[in-house]
Amino acid sequence: MEKSVKILFTEDILRYFLESFHLQTEVKKLGDFENYVFEAYRGDTPVILRITHSSHRNKDEILAELDWMNYLNKQKVNCPEAFTSSKNELIEVLPAGNGSFFYACLFSKVPGSPVKIKSPKFNHQLFHAWGKAIGQMHSVTKEYRPSKEIKLRPSWEEEELLDIETYVPNEKEIIKNTKLLIDELKSLPRTKDNFGLIHSDIHSGNFFYDGECVHVFDFDDCSYHWFASDIAIPLYYSVLYGYHSASEIQREQFAMNFLSHFIKGYEEHHSLPEDWKEQLPLFFMLRDITLYSVLHKKISPEERDEEINQMLEGLKLRIIKKEPIVKLG
Repeated sequence: MEKSVKILFTEDILRYFLESFHLQTEVKKLGDFENYVFEAYRGDTPVILRITHSSHRNKDEILAELDWMNYLNKQKVNCPEAFTSSKNELIEVLPAGNGSFFYACLFSKVPGSPVKIKSPKFNHQLFHAWGKAIGQMHSVTKEYRPSKEIKLRPSWEEEELLDIETYVPNEKEIIKNTKLLIDELKSLPRTKDNFGLIHSDIHSGNFFYDGECVHVFDFDDCSYHWFASDIAIPLYYSVLYGYHSASEIQREQFAMNFLSHFIKGYEEHHSLPEDWKEQLPLFFMLRDITLYSVLHKKISPEERDEEINQMLEGLKLRIIKKEPIVKLG
């Protein structure tokens, strides 16, 4: 979280939101990178409280996210339900100073447990379930219509992290290649079968696994995008964190094995988008750019450890060379 937001977030703000949703005062912080996320209890039931600063998302964007999530939940997609507060509001709002706000929302906690990339459970059964979950999400979303007065989630090109010159103003080659990639993506066809509202960030840190099904959460980045991007992101992060020091051949072998099982699961619910495999490298490169931006935005140079610096160097090299994180045979 940026220092400017950390200064504004106080115990009083957290206490207010806990009271607004009738939650117990004891909480466990789960994250604070782009949102403050806590596990709390409503009675004996564990729930997830998320607090967002208005510099990250506005109220309309969050309402659109919650509307879609609750639609997916009603369609039996394995994802959280968004709950209302004591005032029957999906979002509670509190001024934060300097004309900014904090927004809080409450979610059910999904069943299952996380799976680390080095875990024995990170295997073909998981890859199949992962693909199945995303295929189902894409399939049911094609019939989704936002509720009355709900504004649409942003389209992919509205992502502020793509304004990369804001975060690395002096890296001319990075800026040039970002603009070239955006132009190439804008030329891709868009149909109801290959483009729509997607999660945009279903890596292994954003779902739990119960041994049979994947339960997806953290819809904060959902946007209108190509379905192929939701296929690219799981593979991208699996390679980034599991095979960052592996040879090119090892990465390729893993990627092909991953996709063979993932795709079988995906096709149980949704047909593969046309030209999806040829498009994956473009979405790998797009994620390199947004990850490069967000690391510069969120983590100041003095806060970066060796691991972050190495990651930034790898991202920079690939963006300059216009190379995807893994080549597909």
